[in-house]
Amino acid sequence: MITTPAVGVVNGVIMQEIKLYDTTLRDGAQGEGVSFSVGDKIKIAKKLDLLGIHYIEGGWPGSNPKDMEFFKEVKKLRLKRSEVVAFGSTRRTKKTPAKDENLKAILKSGVRTVTIFGKAWDMHVTDVLKASLQENLDIISETVEYLKSKGRTVFYDAEHFFDGYVRNREYALETLRAACKGGCDAIVLCDTNGGMITHELGTIVRGVCNEFNNMMIGIHTHNDSGMGVANSIAAIDAGAKIAQGTINGYGERCGNADLCVIVPNLQLKMGYKCLPDAKLKELTEVSRYVSEIANMKQKDNQPFVGRSAFAHKGGVHVNAVMKNPETYEHVKPESVGNHRRILVSELSGKTSIILKAKEMELDLSKDDPQTRKILKLVQNLENQGYNFEAADGSFELLMKKALKKYKPFFSLEGFKVSIEKREDNTLISEATIKVKVDRKEEHTAAEGDGPVNALDNALRKALNKFYPTLAEMHLSDFKVRVLDEKAGTEAKVRVLIQSQDEESSWGTVGVSENIIEASWQALVDSVEYKLLKDKVK
Repeated sequence: MITTPAVGVVNGVIMQEIKLYDTTLRDGAQGEGVSFSVGDKIKIAKKLDLLGIHYIEGGWPGSNPKDMEFFKEVKKLRLKRSEVVAFGSTRRTKKTPAKDENLKAILKSGVRTVTIFGKAWDMHVTDVLKASLQENLDIISETVEYLKSKGRTVFYDAEHFFDGYVRNREYALETLRAACKGGCDAIVLCDTNGGMITHELGTIVRGVCNEFNNMMIGIHTHNDSGMGVANSIAAIDAGAKIAQGTINGYGERCGNADLCVIVPNLQLKMGYKCLPDAKLKELTEVSRYVSEIANMKQKDNQPFVGRSAFAHKGGVHVNAVMKNPETYEHVKPESVGNHRRILVSELSGKTSIILKAKEMELDLSKDDPQTRKILKLVQNLENQGYNFEAADGSFELLMKKALKKYKPFFSLEGFKVSIEKREDNTLISEATIKVKVDRKEEHTAAEGDGPVNALDNALRKALNKFYPTLAEMHLSDFKVRVLDEKAGTEAKVRVLIQSQDEESSWGTVGVSENIIEASWQALVDSVEYKLLKDKVK
């Protein structure tokens, strides 16, 4: 059963609770490049439950066996905070609800809460559903009534509501009345095409909330006009009490409204209560966890939770932030579980070096000759093609080497990489490597999907017996950029590698005319940074 959002008082300020409805596992999975296994969906559901999401839409049990398997498995989790929801459509034309296979599958899933979508746009009724306008109203009310008779809590998703409202206002509202007649517990207004302009959507939602003032109203927006988040926030401001969206904005076409942006805006800036404050601080972790499960690189410039959301590069900016973070930060990074990053480049001044040193618990001042030395070193390396903005791991190693506060974990005796093409056109890459750790020599070989992967596998295979924590890390991204296209095959290349373990991610960089050598530099830095971070002796 849907509970009415509570109104609380915190430090004298009224906090209106907003229910969060996550559809990452269903709508988000429709995004290009996203594909979740049943195991993936279970992992994400557990994470969303820990975060405190009120409703998790698990999928459409009538559409595929995978979703039905999910609903079977999710029952074993005993979620503490979240209600799992099954999604589906209203009954088919010329079928009674009791004989509709889609509705049977929803009931078979065993969930207590269901979301049913129906047509709110008259054009869809006549051109897609091939039904009369009255028949569509009957379909909506009968479907909701049937599910209610089976003891289910029912969300009614009014598909294409805003397009329908603009073209035939009275009929769009009639579809909502039909859902209410059937006994629905909440109505969700959907901007399915993602084409609404914010001020217009807000006005419409306010009108609906006024007319259906005894009904819980929700909002579901897409981002096709780049306004998904803004439209969701405008709807909440106009009286909606349920915010639907996905983690990281995953979804079909341009995606759904991003809950990782909606929630902190509502809670930190507008006085609404979406998550407990302690849980809001886990938002960045959840965002990155879901992107990892989805095998989708997180956007660095994603608001609030992206790596660059609180990154400062320009010398003037860095200097100001050092004196007062509010000068260039609209919220505290820690409030959403993120952190401030000071980027070091040829554009940065001594302040950036000092702040980075502070992060590493190193003591430097503007007048320290070492500060000037490190800045000059950075400028010279960037002139050669290095880029430390996305290579925080390499920069920390550079700093500690320059300050003589670094001891190598191993030394390279040599490596060899070979590529063999066989008669069946398969390519086999193999790397052999010889390293020395504390005067102990290790000589090993490994294959890989390519020469760099083979080299990475061989290096870690050689080191694993000495440093077992290396098994926790993996390469999450690999980029190569030609620095001078006019030089052709003799041009220098810059390799950027992103690595991560269960706790954090870091970037490393290498530059050379030889792509294998550049990759080796970045690989070694990624491994050494991991060991440095783990404080391996």
